[in-house]
Amino acid sequence: MVHKNKNMLVISSREFRQNQSSYFDKVDQGEQIIVQRGKNKAYTLTPVAQEDQYFNAAMMEKIKQGLKEAENGEYIEIRTSEEIKQLLGL
Repeated sequence: MVHKNKNMLVISSREFRQNQSSYFDKVDQGEQIIVQRGKNKAYTLTPVAQEDQYFNAAMMEKIKQGLKEAENGEYIEIRTSEEIKQLLGL
C-alpha cells in the first residue's frame, strides 16, 4: 500500500520490506517516508548524519581528554548537594 500525502509518502511495512533500498534512496534524496505498521503505528524514515550520532569522533575525543584530565588530577570533587548547585550556578 502506497499513499502520497503532500510532501510525504506513506507506505505499508510490507511495501517497505519488499522495496527497502528504493525507499532509502528516496529518503537520501530528501523525500519524507512514513511506514505504516498496522492501524495505529507509524514510523518516519530519517537519515542519521555523523553529527547526530552521540559517540562520533568529536565526542570520543572529548571523552579521551576528560580521562586524561582526571588522571592528571584536574577535576573538582563535589561532596554535597550545595556544591552541585554552586557548580551548576543554581
